Amino acid sequence: MKKLIVLFLIPFMLGWPNRLSLAANRVHVQKLKKTKKCIRCNLKYAALNGARLIRARLRGANLYRAKLKGASLRSADLRGANLSHADLRRANLRSAKLYRANLSGANLRGANLRGADLRKANLRGTKFKGANLRGAKLKGARGGNFKGAKGVK
Repeated sequence: MKKLIVLFLIPFMLGWPNRLSLAANRVHVQKLKKTKKCIRCNLKYAALNGARLIRARLRGANLYRAKLKGASLRSADLRGANLSHADLRRANLRSAKLYRANLSGANLRGANLRGADLRKANLRGTKFKGANLRGAKLKGARGGNFKGAKGVK
């Protein structure tokens, strides 16, 4: 009986229930997939790899640690969104609005950010190797490792 109790308590001691409560709101994920609009939504840890979110309206959304590998976010409105530690490898963010977005620690390797608006964005610790930043607006952006990125002087 003691072993059973200990086995039951281990996930709680490791913070497993807290992790579940921080997960993306399922209603918000479904709303986004259906309408491509989810302003100020909770999409923490959302699994959206390869999602087609062209012109999606995600202003102020929380996409902390979201998986958006290969996602199409062309012309998406992500102004003021939290994309910190998000996986955006090979994502298409061409002409995306990322003004004042938090991209700290995000992985944008191989992403298309051509013509994207990254003004005043937080780019601390963000990886851009192989990313296309031609014509991107970077005025006032803070941080960012642009080594190996295309279109950055």
